Amino acid sequence: MTRALRYGLVTTGLVLTVCAVLALVAGTALTAASRQLAPFTGRTVGTVSAVDGNRVEVRWTPEGGTERTDPVELAGPAPPVGTRTEVAYDPDAPGTPLVPGAAVLADADSELGTLYLAATVAALVVLVGGWQLSSRRHAAARPARSVPVRRVRIQSGLIARSWLETETAPHRWIPVHFDPVLVGLPSPATVRVHGDPLRDRLVAVDVEGRVLHPSGPVRTREPRGRRTDNPAAPDASTIERMARLAPLRRQFRADLPLLLPAPIAALLWTVVDGAGITTWTATTALLGALGLWLAALRGSDPS
Repeated sequence: MTRALRYGLVTTGLVLTVCAVLALVAGTALTAASRQLAPFTGRTVGTVSAVDGNRVEVRWTPEGGTERTDPVELAGPAPPVGTRTEVAYDPDAPGTPLVPGAAVLADADSELGTLYLAATVAALVVLVGGWQLSSRRHAAARPARSVPVRRVRIQSGLIARSWLETETAPHRWIPVHFDPVLVGLPSPATVRVHGDPLRDRLVAVDVEGRVLHPSGPVRTREPRGRRTDNPAAPDASTIERMARLAPLRRQFRADLPLLLPAPIAALLWTVVDGAGITTWTATTALLGALGLWLAALRGSDPS
């Protein structure tokens, strides 16, 4: 199993774990809400008689009963006084009616939305991961040819990636998943390329007996970002760096900056949604896990 595959499986497992926790919490809350709402089988029409912030007074008449007025807490802005609205109630306990937009109904809808979101994210991550495995295996199965290349590390924003730049014209830039063997690769060096960089979208590269799978399509133009070239020949310090970069924990440490946007984006979503600390925490965890997963998908370089 390659280093890139191990890291991809770990980050995929992290995303799926977060999705499972969100689904479990949301499913438990939705089950409780369903039990609470099950007795509300009665339906009638009432009128909003008073408004106090997000709380309304609803005048309505239960079937076979007398007219009454009851308060209802809403999750959003209240309708104006005089608005006619549907009323749901428990025939055995009509003292707590519900109207469209009631806080109880909004909470149940929110939990259902969380379930759908967790299931959608989990399905997409699994599908993308399956496509990655299939397409990279197909690329590695192509006939190999010797190609002179030089390894370059390009930093763009919060993520750095390894590229192999072909020496012969027309130049091509091949993105590959990181492996410590890249740090000690002389510039230039001859490697075995599975496929044709001039024609194939995805090509795998064999470096010193290790197959490096593509982290994206071959580029015809040099990628943007701060470029660092490998030295012409590795020295003792390079060998030490290769050993330090071998453990996956180094990869995690290098990808930690990708977690920084998560709490900020989660805060913006929480403000827009009008939710609280629970929503912010859940959104931060999901976005953070997706950030690490995306770094693994794109072949982040910790060197």
